[in-house]
Amino acid sequence: MRNKSFVVILTFASFLISNIFIVCAKGEDIMQSVKSKKVVMIIASNNFRDEELLKPREVLEKNGVTVTVASSSLKEAKGMLGAKLKPDILFADITVADYDAVIFVGGSGADEYWDNPVAHKIAIDANSTKKIIGAICIAPVTLAKAGLLKNKKATTYSSTVKDVQAAGANYTGADVERDGNIITASGPAAAQKFGETLVKALSQ
Repeated sequence: MRNKSFVVILTFASFLISNIFIVCAKGEDIMQSVKSKKVVMIIASNNFRDEELLKPREVLEKNGVTVTVASSSLKEAKGMLGAKLKPDILFADITVADYDAVIFVGGSGADEYWDNPVAHKIAIDANSTKKIIGAICIAPVTLAKAGLLKNKKATTYSSTVKDVQAAGANYTGADVERDGNIITASGPAAAQKFGETLVKALSQ
């Protein structure tokens, strides 16, 4: 009886160990496949949402992705919760071909890009070349007004649901929604998952 119990325990332990190795190997594969990737994150010059920049950036960088932060000013940008950051480049100087993904960060200040023709061109150029395009919180409105969310599944912050629907988006209410190369997220609480979804998309 003891021998049988020992065999069962040994078999179970072997199963657990093999599965741990498989999970680790898959994680390593994803990290290797995104290591050479480059991403630009566009933030408002004032009142970007701290977590929506910091959490996805952390997830991306932990996986070996190079992250550049762009804004409409090179002055120190301030987050709604007090984060301070000096952008690397002006968003008007973004060369879409240099990046594998373009991400619009939310926060109350992100509406500065909603009707901005340069922001629209960046989004359109990224979409036409099948780059990954991300937007979180109220930033999906920029994509909507650039015409990228028509007939696409998308999510956004509660206050901007009507804005994306007016542009033809199929609002789902999910924390994070992916439709092809476009990834949208609902707000700060979804920032971690948003980052993970971006990494997964970049690895494919």
